[in-house]
Amino acid sequence: MLTFNVPKMTCGHCSSTVTTAIKTLDADAKVEIDLKNQQVTIESTADAASIAAILEEAGYANTLV
Repeated sequence: MLTFNVPKMTCGHCSSTVTTAIKTLDADAKVEIDLKNQQVTIESTADAASIAAILEEAGYANTLV
């Protein structure tokens, strides 16, 4: 399980965009969004670098926690 800080993720639209981006990488990924703390927790077969890259492509800077 990986957790990323995503500081620009502030609303429902943002969380939907982040979830969709991750699901394009791994359709079976489990994605949990925490808007209050601006974090996304992901259970996926994809590696951290790939997830970080897809979040960047979606327009969301991120750091692995």
